[in-house]
This record gives sequence, structure tokens and C-alpha cells, in this order.
Amino acid sequence: MAEQEKEILEEETTATEPEENAEAQEAVEEAAEENKKASKKQAKQDKKTDAYKEKIEQLEDKVMRQMAEFENFRKRTDKEKQAMFETGAKSVIEKMLPVIDNFERGLATVPEDKKEDPFVDGMNRIYKQLLTELDAIGVKPIEALGQEFDPNFHNAVMQVESEEYESGIVAQELQKGYTYRDTVVRHSMVAVVS
Repeated sequence: MAEQEKEILEEETTATEPEENAEAQEAVEEAAEENKKASKKQAKQDKKTDAYKEKIEQLEDKVMRQMAEFENFRKRTDKEKQAMFETGAKSVIEKMLPVIDNFERGLATVPEDKKEDPFVDGMNRIYKQLLTELDAIGVKPIEALGQEFDPNFHNAVMQVESEEYESGIVAQELQKGYTYRDTVVRHSMVAVVS
């Protein structure tokens, strides 16, 4: 009887094994298919993510380039604005220099006995105030008398003989020259020792 039971049990086991194997095989196939679908879905998402990342990098690069261009534009316009200011200031200074020359000529012709006159004193004070204000904005007279001739600052209009100065030295200043912030506004007109 034990043998009979054993045979029946083996028959039942054998009969149920193929059914279970088929179900397990089906479950494995379904899982593999779902895995493939998930992999494809993940691959699509990875491609989208990569495309977005690339687009973000392109936009960031574009923004950085535009910021750099704007910074260069701002610097260039600042330089142009400063250059226009300098040109305008030089133009105004050039127009004021003849007024200073006239003050100097007028004050030089005042006789010694009239130098204490209130009118002359007032004109002298106005002249000094004008020079002080010009000095404050960066306008300085060019030193010429007794200096070595420098074509960057002096304009030689004649040559003279001199026992006081050596050859190539400025012996006489005919018209005072001025600089504005280290650039020449007007050259000094001078006579140089030959």
C-alpha cells in the first residue's frame, strides 16, 4: 500500500508540476516584458532629461555671453562719455585762456603807483581766483622760462642769443601754455637760445 500511495502521489505531483511551471514561466515573461517597458520608459526619460540639460547649458551660455557683451558695452560707453566730457572741458578751457591772457596783460600795464588802487586790487583778486579755480579742476600752467625746450609742451617761434642761458633752453615766454590733466591744451610760445 505504501507503494501505491507513492505512485499516486508521484502522479499528482507530476500532473501539477507542468501547470505550476507554465504559470511561473508566464509570470517570468510578464515581469521581463514589464522590465523592458520600464527600461524603455526610463531611456525616454533619460533622453528627455539629457535634452533639457543640454538646452539649459545652451541658455546659460547665451545668458553669460550677453552679460559679458553688456559689460563691455557699459565700459565702452563710460569711456566714450568720459572722452566727451574731457573734450568739452578742453573746449571751455581753450576759450577761457584768452581771458586769462587779457587779465595778465591788463595787470602788467598798471603803473606802480596805481597798484594799490581798489579797482586794480579787485581785478588782481578776480584773476587769482580764476587761476585757483582752474588749478582745482586740473588746469596748470606749463613751466617754460629757463627749462630745456620740449616740443611736447613748447612751440618755438624764434631763436635768440643769450648769455644767461645755454643753447636749447627757453629764454623768453611769449605766451603761457597750459595743460589739463596732463594733456596739453595750449603749447607755450617761446623763444629758444640758439
